[in-house]
Amino acid sequence: MSKIKFKINNKIIEAEEGKTILEATKENDIYVPSLCNHTDLDIKPNCRVCSVEVRGQKRLLTACSTKIKEDMEVFTNTPRVKKARKTNLELIFSQHKEECSDCVWEPNCQLLDLAKKNKVTINRFKDRKDNYPTYSFDGVIEFDSSKCIDCRNCVEVCKNQGVGYLEVQKRGHEVKIVPTKNKNIDCIFCGQCIMHCPAGAFESKGEFETIENALKQKGKITVVQFAPSIRTSLGEEFRMDYGKVVTGKLVASLKKLGFDYVLDTSTGADFTTTEESNEIVEHIKEKKGLPLLTSCCPSWVRYVEFYYPELISHLTTARSPQEMLGGIVKTYWAKQKGIDPKKIYMVSIMPCTSKKYEIDRSELKVSGMPSVDCVLTTREFARLLKMKRLNFTKLKPAPLDNLIGEPTGAGVIYGASGGVMESAFRTTYEKLTGKKLEKLEFKEVRGMGGIKEAKVVIGNDSHKVAVINGLGNAKKFFDNLKKHPEKNDYTCIEVMACPGGCIGGGGQPLPADESIRLARANGLYKIDKNTEIRRAHENPIVKKVYSEFFDKNPKARQEILHTSYHRQKRGKVKII
Repeated sequence: MSKIKFKINNKIIEAEEGKTILEATKENDIYVPSLCNHTDLDIKPNCRVCSVEVRGQKRLLTACSTKIKEDMEVFTNTPRVKKARKTNLELIFSQHKEECSDCVWEPNCQLLDLAKKNKVTINRFKDRKDNYPTYSFDGVIEFDSSKCIDCRNCVEVCKNQGVGYLEVQKRGHEVKIVPTKNKNIDCIFCGQCIMHCPAGAFESKGEFETIENALKQKGKITVVQFAPSIRTSLGEEFRMDYGKVVTGKLVASLKKLGFDYVLDTSTGADFTTTEESNEIVEHIKEKKGLPLLTSCCPSWVRYVEFYYPELISHLTTARSPQEMLGGIVKTYWAKQKGIDPKKIYMVSIMPCTSKKYEIDRSELKVSGMPSVDCVLTTREFARLLKMKRLNFTKLKPAPLDNLIGEPTGAGVIYGASGGVMESAFRTTYEKLTGKKLEKLEFKEVRGMGGIKEAKVVIGNDSHKVAVINGLGNAKKFFDNLKKHPEKNDYTCIEVMACPGGCIGGGGQPLPADESIRLARANGLYKIDKNTEIRRAHENPIVKKVYSEFFDKNPKARQEILHTSYHRQKRGKVKII
């Protein structure tokens, strides 16, 4: 694309034609504030915080939506711009109830940062949303509409996810964002509304008190597991580089909090891969029930159960890694140690808001007990560490407890889009051919692409696979297959609800965009590359638990490692 020259603050700038003023200023380190602008979403100049002055224009223009032109003259800091910016921010604060100590953006709040830089009087105008309600979406996600600044990011991202659960009601100063009353639409708890709200109006159900009570309770054995993607995202909450691997410090911090045992959910992923691979092999050999759909993402499962019930029979019945690991701890390990499983309290640190929903599913109980008792998101866990005044960056790395062994590289890559598929076929190849797969990297299914396809050659057969991240992409994909059933020649399809997979989950640190998600994923792939064992079925603990427990007890194997699905009814919305 050709470049054009124009001026910003009397300085000649060269930028690609088609860029916006905001993009050009960012590329040239020229400060222009923005609030509602997000690279995942369409440009919506709603907050007008990025207003600039352009010579020849009577009114101020929004930098996020105005394309640069040859010889254009832009001014970003004139008295007129400063006054408008300050007024816009004061008006935004008038429709945003401040509860800063209990906010998903603490301590990275864009609003407060802008207020300081622009010397804004936060309470200049009376809060007009004082009496606006807080909605609870089935007890999983909460939306405090008194904090909403009407940017509509949540509405757009919800539609992009193929859901459309949030709607705009009324117009002008009476505008409101509300959950829809349409009974054919339901929230799937992906948490992308949280990730794209610049004002902290959305959050998942908090469980700090539950965790602290368990840690204090005498006689309880507290076990905690952390998801694969946490190790490359948690550091961001403590000003560390994007994608920085912090596994040792993560383990140390959990020990400091008082947990008796610290486990890696990636080991659970090795069990999930083993069972999922068995299903793939069975379906390939019997040539039935294809394509198989992955099922470790609870938002995707709920999406199928509510919107595409005809696909339920195609979901693999293998439980998600957190559920398998929790079930194994409360059965196999408890029996090995002679411990009453009712005394075990299992906590998961997850990148995902819908994992809070998953642990309450009755189908996932083992001997009447939940496999996992409580879930904290990455953000919630970071907040807990800060509340306890733990200096995360200064912690000396600690090793995992050798309770259920170490994970393989195949388990770690579950955190990135394509990781489940890649892990499954590393094992499936060997089960079908009796030979080890030499080239372990399936680079065709890696990356941030919404829909990725590849062909996996196993022996004399070629198997077509697809990897989808983002439910909006899943909707397009499966709607297209409905129209063109002749194109449905896939063996397996991986779907993750969130962009980039778990590394972009609704419980991850803020902010997040494609470049940040890519850095987190690359961190996981580096771990895999440097891990000695990279095939899930070769994990010594997997072999041990199967030989000592599951192979001798098929009923327990079915109850602990598998589940079932059913058509879902619409969840409940409560005002709290």
